[in-house]
Amino acid sequence: MKRIGHYIDGQLVEGGDETSPVFNPATGEQTAELALAGPAELDSAVAVARKAADGWRKMSLAKRSNVMFKLRQIIVERTDELARIITSEHGKVVSDAAGEVARGLENVEFCAGLMHHLKGEYSEQVATGVNVHQVRQPLGVVACITPFNFPAMVPLWMITTAIAAGNAVILKPSERDPSAAIWIAEAFAEAGLPAGVLNVVNGGADTVNGILNHDGIDAVSFVGSTPIAQHIYSTAAANGKRVQALGGAKNHMVVMPDADLDSAADAAISAAYGSAGERCMAVSVLVAVGEIADELVDKVAQRMPGLKIGDGTDPESEMGPLITAQARDRVASYVAAAADEGATVVVDGRERKFDNDGFFIGVSLVDNVKPGMKVYDDEIFGPVLSVVRVDTYDQAVELINSNQFANGVAVFTRDGKTAREFEFDIEVGMVGVNVPIPVPIGAYSFGGWKKSLFGDTHMYGPESFNFYTRRKVITTRWPEPSESQISLGFPTH
Repeated sequence: MKRIGHYIDGQLVEGGDETSPVFNPATGEQTAELALAGPAELDSAVAVARKAADGWRKMSLAKRSNVMFKLRQIIVERTDELARIITSEHGKVVSDAAGEVARGLENVEFCAGLMHHLKGEYSEQVATGVNVHQVRQPLGVVACITPFNFPAMVPLWMITTAIAAGNAVILKPSERDPSAAIWIAEAFAEAGLPAGVLNVVNGGADTVNGILNHDGIDAVSFVGSTPIAQHIYSTAAANGKRVQALGGAKNHMVVMPDADLDSAADAAISAAYGSAGERCMAVSVLVAVGEIADELVDKVAQRMPGLKIGDGTDPESEMGPLITAQARDRVASYVAAAADEGATVVVDGRERKFDNDGFFIGVSLVDNVKPGMKVYDDEIFGPVLSVVRVDTYDQAVELINSNQFANGVAVFTRDGKTAREFEFDIEVGMVGVNVPIPVPIGAYSFGGWKKSLFGDTHMYGPESFNFYTRRKVITTRWPEPSESQISLGFPTH
């Protein structure tokens, strides 16, 4: 059995005795055992990172930038290799995994411009003979706790910016698909990153809590479910750490009566069932406005039988399995309960049969869903699309703005006035107009509102450099000796 350990101080480390299984979701077979870090491994990684951080922050910006350029080239040339590692442990189809790598690569490219992003400010003659300047300096050691659904993209969103800003990093990937994180750490080393600046520590809840309570860690970045994000935020902040914790989502897609229904149905299928719905930006609620609901539901249902679900390494597959058997069974339970709650199960994914023991489930469509039903209120994180029917635009906006989650939202319309009003009215962090999954490009930042974000800083892009640096303001004066005097008053201009 393959054993996956940790990556500390530029070396693979076998780790402790406690392990966790890693599966191939397409076959249900265990493919590796993962060593879980105890206090000794975490302490070792933090000590290494603190020492490395001191040298790395002194490294010239030009040399840091060069590491980013080299890392980009390594990832570009070996995208297929990384994508197949992702597929082997997550289950998503290889083309989707390659797309994930490409979106992570956007942030590598953005961080290659760190010379610009780390610029300070300067004001001369703020008082007679007095100048003031401000610089950005790294925090020290940053912990990045990343989710299973994007084992390459989210680490590249976090660690690349943190490292570019001059920090050392402790990366704690999901224990379900950890190999992509090790691959990225080795790629960074190949690109010239000094040993100890990036360390990968594998583990579960105990390792996470160890990170949150460790005195040697200055900040924590997290992506995951809302209950865990809330725990991360409150615990780390109570320990004096800077925190950004991105939580769950319940993304709505509003279809107005004037929308092109074929385009809307195609978009709903793509956004709801891509990566088996295991995306924090997946559309999970289709909001049909007015009299188009029946036609829209029919168009979506007609497209569903044609979806090819299978092993992610099969080029014919469009959707792979869920990450674990437990995840598959949990998703199935929501479909089973929907009818009891008064909803209409139009297409039941549980009925689809598969020839192997992988963690597969078919796609489901549930109509006549209302707030208060578990299928609406909870983040299912699987291939289940709910349809909520409303009569008016205002009701659609009220529905979305009343939801506890506010990660992403989309509206499909051919009317510019409606689109503009929606953009203004909606209380959600990322909005798409005829774009079902409005994940921003790398030059902007990713993040939701309400219970989709704990902390005040979004991820990657410009805001991430704000998170991973702190500002220092220096006031200078060079007086002549004859100008020296004693003054107990508060300084003025």
